Amino acid sequence: MPSVFTHAAVPLALYCASRRGRISARLLCAGIIAAVLPDADVLAFALHIPYADAFGHRGASHSLLFCAVLAALALALHRPLRAGPAQAAGFVFACALSHPLLDALTSGGLGVALGWPWSDARLFAPWRPIRVSPFANGFFSARGLQTVLSELRWVWLPLALAVLGWRLIHSRSPAGSRTP
Repeated sequence: MPSVFTHAAVPLALYCASRRGRISARLLCAGIIAAVLPDADVLAFALHIPYADAFGHRGASHSLLFCAVLAALALALHRPLRAGPAQAAGFVFACALSHPLLDALTSGGLGVALGWPWSDARLFAPWRPIRVSPFANGFFSARGLQTVLSELRWVWLPLALAVLGWRLIHSRSPAGSRTP
């Protein structure tokens, strides 16, 4: 898995790329929670649930169904999130989906159960440049530093460049000069 900090990168990038005020602070927080929440499944280790189990690490909580459930929750809570129904559901779904997609790009683990409950297959992306993050006890180690550098290179830098490019294009377009 990428580190918990890097799972927050996609919601933060979407927020930074949007026009000021388009994504409320509450919706941003919901997006960050949705992007990080799938890794709550590490509690399965403490409950002696095997890694490869449907409810083990990178299992059900890394599925499209889980993303849809979080999106439905955001839809129901769109008013407190200070967003329209479609915006709340779409933003939270995209943020939640970024988690298993980033995990599928890592160099380790068993893959992600994106199709659960319809499929027990664990999937990886064909290209896996992101170093898998060590768990908490190994995070502050040489391997943890290598992971952070890998995440900076393959996640944070491309997202920052995409946001800057988007903002540059948007600021030069006639519609970009309007305020919300």
